[in-house]
Amino acid sequence: MFQHIIRFCVRLVQRYLPEPFIFAIILTIVAACIAMPLCHQTPVEIVEHWGNGVWGLLAFAMQMALVLVCGSTLAAAPIVKKGISALASLPKRPTGAIALVTAISAVACWLNWGFGLIVGVIFAKEIARKLQGVDYRLLIASAYSGFVVWHAGLSGSIPLTMATPGEALTQATNGILAAPIPVSQTIFSPYNLIIVLLVIIAIVAVNVWMHPKPESVVSVDQNLLTEEGNTTLPEPHTPSEKMEQSRLLGWLIALIGIGYLVIKLGLRGGTVDLNTVIMIFLFAGIILHGTPIAYVRAFAKAATGAAGIILQFPFYAGIMGIITGIGESGICFGTVISDACIAISTPRTYPLLTFLCAAVLNIFVPSGGGHWAIQAPIMFAAGANLGVDHGLTGIAIAWGDAWTNLIQPFWAIPALAIAKLNAKDIMGFCLIDLIISGIIICGGLLFWAW
Repeated sequence: MFQHIIRFCVRLVQRYLPEPFIFAIILTIVAACIAMPLCHQTPVEIVEHWGNGVWGLLAFAMQMALVLVCGSTLAAAPIVKKGISALASLPKRPTGAIALVTAISAVACWLNWGFGLIVGVIFAKEIARKLQGVDYRLLIASAYSGFVVWHAGLSGSIPLTMATPGEALTQATNGILAAPIPVSQTIFSPYNLIIVLLVIIAIVAVNVWMHPKPESVVSVDQNLLTEEGNTTLPEPHTPSEKMEQSRLLGWLIALIGIGYLVIKLGLRGGTVDLNTVIMIFLFAGIILHGTPIAYVRAFAKAATGAAGIILQFPFYAGIMGIITGIGESGICFGTVISDACIAISTPRTYPLLTFLCAAVLNIFVPSGGGHWAIQAPIMFAAGANLGVDHGLTGIAIAWGDAWTNLIQPFWAIPALAIAKLNAKDIMGFCLIDLIISGIIICGGLLFWAW
């Protein structure tokens, strides 16, 4: 019975899910068509909101691109790749491979979403080279499924933004958050850690359960897994080549970066925000790659994985412009959705409904920064009126932002580029993970608010 449901989901997604960029265009049209009657806005106003929003997330887009590329470059470091190859030799059965890929990807995504996403796919490809009889589609879907925990982890943009002091935090929340919320109340809250653990255990079990019978396995074309050519650097001869391959220069710049982080986090009592995470992975990558030129080449290769994000971010920022734009009617699409959530909330159901509201918005705006801009001014004020802990409100938004990424192909673009698959190849499996993880997250948030 379960296999019949899986096959139905896979066929459904393969038939109706378009390429991610086309999906963004369709979402733009859908958002516009809903906003006009719902918010009593004219087509001219909608177009203006869209155009005004297109470039509204440039700074955040740069941060997201750096998180992805720095994480990917770190994953490509020789010592990390050797570790991946050694781990890929451990599973002897397809189900064991699925379980291991899911677990490693989820833990790595919790540490850093860009690093985890890329490491998971690289690990999955390495297993596909070594192990026969494993379904390649499910293997890559398993690598991506761990992505569901990233916003509740160390690189979650919403909890890190909440932990970043400054006027921007107060302004974004209409004065509700006058002081930052430490990650001990969000990421490292015992409740959040329990939800993360249960979700990881559940998706590991479900992904193993979804592996098809041998006669239904879809194996990978081994030509897709061909290793790239030799990247060994030639012996340096000129002064410029010696500088490029100088380990001393790499270590010096890394020492400066690490020194800054020690001063910020240790001496100044700073918090781990998004920029801090980027710096950690940037300088760790420089150290592990050994020489500046090796890091430059690995970084350039990793940057190609960010192409889809760079292309689509302006369009999703435009959708955010439609959702946040206020016309002559004085009504905002995002406010309508959030107000509908607030209207039926109680102190115990508010985090759950906040999560579901964020999950719906994430389909249109798959960006933590976008969610923050839309929901922070409204949801924190409403949560404060209901007596809901600010950390719980923020983590509920973060989980909603992460959850529907399982069926929103936006963030799967770099992983699919590495795996050489299409979104429709993996999203049918991810739909099952969406349902199972959603049940756990909803239950966890209700228990947290009890």
